[in-house]
Amino acid sequence: MSRPARLAALAAALLLGAPDLSALPAPQGSAAQDGDSAHPAKPQGKGGKAKGKAKGPRKAKATRAAEPDSEPPYVPPPMPTPLPGSLLPGHRIVTYYGNPLSKRMGILGEIEVDQMLARLEKTAAEWQAADTTTKVLPGLELVATVASDQPGPSGLYRTRMRDTLIQRVIGWAERKKWQVILDIQVGNGDVKAEVERLLPFLDKPYVHLALDPEFDLPKGIVPGKKIGSTDASDINLAIQLIGDYVTAHKLPPKVLLVHRFTGPMVTHYKQIKLDARVQLVMVMDGFGSPSLKLGSYKRHIRREPVQYAGFKLFYKNDKPIMSPAEVLRRLVPIPYVIIYQ
Repeated sequence: MSRPARLAALAAALLLGAPDLSALPAPQGSAAQDGDSAHPAKPQGKGGKAKGKAKGPRKAKATRAAEPDSEPPYVPPPMPTPLPGSLLPGHRIVTYYGNPLSKRMGILGEIEVDQMLARLEKTAAEWQAADTTTKVLPGLELVATVASDQPGPSGLYRTRMRDTLIQRVIGWAERKKWQVILDIQVGNGDVKAEVERLLPFLDKPYVHLALDPEFDLPKGIVPGKKIGSTDASDINLAIQLIGDYVTAHKLPPKVLLVHRFTGPMVTHYKQIKLDARVQLVMVMDGFGSPSLKLGSYKRHIRREPVQYAGFKLFYKNDKPIMSPAEVLRRLVPIPYVIIYQ
C-alpha cells in the first residue's frame, strides 16, 4: 500500500472504546485500522459503545447482587507463595490506561503528557490515603497491540504499536520509577506471537503484560462485532512464556493482567496453572453504575477466583465513578490493581 493510501486508511479508523455493562451482550466497541508498526488514527464519529437492542442485567437485580453480605464468606484460592521481589500483595498498582495516539482509548492519551502524569500522581496519593497499609505504585497501561476492524497487511485485524512509541511511554514511567503494563488485543492473531513480540520490553523489572480477551477472536470474526474470549490454555501459555523469560534473564516476578467483564470471556478458568514467577490478576473491566460493576465483580471475580483481583474505573462512563474508599469498602476480594480509563 502506498504511503498516502495507508494514511487515508488510518484516518478512517475508529479506535476501540470501553465495554458498557448495561448494554451486554451488544457488540463491544468500534475498531482500529490494522497494520504492523502503524499509528492508530484520530477517531471519527461519536465515542462510546454500540448499544444494540440486547438488554443487560436490570439495575434492581444488579443492586441486590452488589452487596457482599448476601454472599458466603470469600475463600481465597490456593496460590503460590510470593517470591522475593514480587509486587503483590504487598503493593497496589494504580494505573492510567490508553494510548498516547488516541484521545478515545483512555486517560493516558486524552490529555497532555505532563498533565496526565501529574493527575495520576494525585490519584495514586488518594489511594494511598484510603489504604495506608498497602504501598501504592503508580503505573501506565499502554495498549501496545490494538484490535482493528480491518485486516491490514497481516490479515490479523490488529495493529502493533511501533517500538519507539512503547519506549516513549516506558520512558515516562522510568523517570518517575513507576510501573508499565503493555496491553495486548490479539484480534485474529494469537497470544503466543503477541506475547513473544513484547518479551524484550520485560527486560526492565518494572514492565509487565496484560491480555484483553474481549478482542481475542477466531479467524473470520471481526473485532468489535462480537465479544471475544481467551481460554485457560492461552493464559497458561502466556504465563509459561513470561515465567521462562523471568528465569532466563534473572528478573523479579512479573504481573500479568487478564481483563474480563463476562463469564465466557475467560474459558476453563479452573484450568489456569499458577506460577510464582508470574502474578496473575483478573481485572473486572466494563463501565456502568456502581451496582452493575459490583454485580459483575461478584460474579466474575469473587465467585470465580484465580489469584489476585483488579478493578477498572472509567472517568467518563462510570456514573458515578466510585471513590477509592468506596472500592475498598465494597469489593470482596479487595483489588490489588486499579485501572483508570
